[in-house]
Amino acid sequence: MGRLDGKVIVLSAAAQGIGRAAAIAFAKEGALVTATDINGEKLKELEAFKGIRTKVVDVTKKDQVEALAKEHEHIDVLFNVAGFVHHGNILDCEEADWDFTMNVNVCSMYLMCKAFLPKMLEKKAGNIINMASVASSIKGVVNRCVYSTSKAAVIGLTKSIAADFIEQGIRCNCVCPGTVDTPSLRARIQAQPDPEQAYKDFMARQKTGRMCTAEEVAHLCVYLASDESAYVTGTEQIIDGGWRL
Repeated sequence: MGRLDGKVIVLSAAAQGIGRAAAIAFAKEGALVTATDINGEKLKELEAFKGIRTKVVDVTKKDQVEALAKEHEHIDVLFNVAGFVHHGNILDCEEADWDFTMNVNVCSMYLMCKAFLPKMLEKKAGNIINMASVASSIKGVVNRCVYSTSKAAVIGLTKSIAADFIEQGIRCNCVCPGTVDTPSLRARIQAQPDPEQAYKDFMARQKTGRMCTAEEVAHLCVYLASDESAYVTGTEQIIDGGWRL
């Protein structure tokens, strides 16, 4: 039997990277997965995997999130993955950058949690996983001002939900990766004035000599989604190859 047999899981940002790897890992363990993203073309590729259905959803839009929630009679696991990485310090961050990052990285999770949590409370059972980062309240990182601020907020949101609803059968944890080799990271490297040097800079901070893979993060997410982690709530699950040390 799969570790997630029969569990209903909804996740965002599933078209590529960590979200895609997690959706596939969940399905392979027997879960019934609703994978969402704004990139419908890439998202459709997941339909090749048994147990995954896809839906184009902008999780920063309240009406779309609420419509998604109405499609689900119940839900076991909500995995909030959607995020955006802004490069720069506070002086490089315009108000529009700040607002956009907070909207994608924090407000989307607020909307998703608020829409799906009542369904969990009806069953007195539920599990929320939020994507945070080591670049947050865990570690100060150069040129990640608004990103780190947003991910620190995600950690705060996670702990708040865990504390407020622990007696109603709800668990809430967050995943805090270091540098993960994803299409998003590769695109950001290529967007730099000197991509080769940017890649070297990323590799220089990898104490293990390599980046994390999306599949490695997905393994952790499977654990958090499963009953194996039934006594785990309100935690920051760090997977960074020792970067924070």
